Amino acid sequence: MPPATPAGQGLQRRDRQPEVMDQPGLDPAEHARALAGLRRINGISGLAGSLLAPIEALARRRPGAPLQVLELACGGGDTAIDLALLAQRRGLALELRACDLNPEAVTIARANAQRRGAAVELFCADALATPATTDRADVVFCSLFLHHLPDADAERLLALMGQRARHLVLVNDLIRSRLGYALAWAGTRLLSRSWVVHTDGPLSVRAAFHPAEVLAMAERAGLAGASLQRCWPERYLLHWERA
Repeated sequence: MPPATPAGQGLQRRDRQPEVMDQPGLDPAEHARALAGLRRINGISGLAGSLLAPIEALARRRPGAPLQVLELACGGGDTAIDLALLAQRRGLALELRACDLNPEAVTIARANAQRRGAAVELFCADALATPATTDRADVVFCSLFLHHLPDADAERLLALMGQRARHLVLVNDLIRSRLGYALAWAGTRLLSRSWVVHTDGPLSVRAAFHPAEVLAMAERAGLAGASLQRCWPERYLLHWERA
């Protein structure tokens, strides 16, 4: 069974603690091993499929030119790569770009895309930087990134995503709950041998938002009318479409 959460803290409020993956100086081999573990976890969770559904719905309503899709804070690039391959199998025309602030993660992502034969443009960029007026995409999404940020930066990210997106913003992330904590503790140990993943998984749940908190934050960020649905395993998908 997973260990109890620290006495007196519970999961009523966010508890952001430093995660190993966020620290500079992590051994590159450990970084790669952690990203591989996350790849397995996200594959079983069906992350790419949950994102593809609203993207496909938009593409079917807008036939013609390929949809331009941008992922922020892509890590090892697996979600963008999975999306590219799923879209190809379903006959959807997407132009996928993905960025991350960490050059090492981008290097790993490029190698993953080449190995799997996925057409994804990968580059270094700060998701929290103010975008140029020309730096926009039809769909802007991020996954498992919002919980890494302080409240103010998380709200800023949502606002910037709204500025970047011509049509659609999608955010997939963890739900802060006892079930989510238990699943993270057990799942990281079953699906990865990386001590980094074992450490960061439960910490990520403690730092995550409740669905109601995400919706309120999206409203303040200018994403009026955003909707949220729960996804397996104890995650949410925030969906906002420009009128």
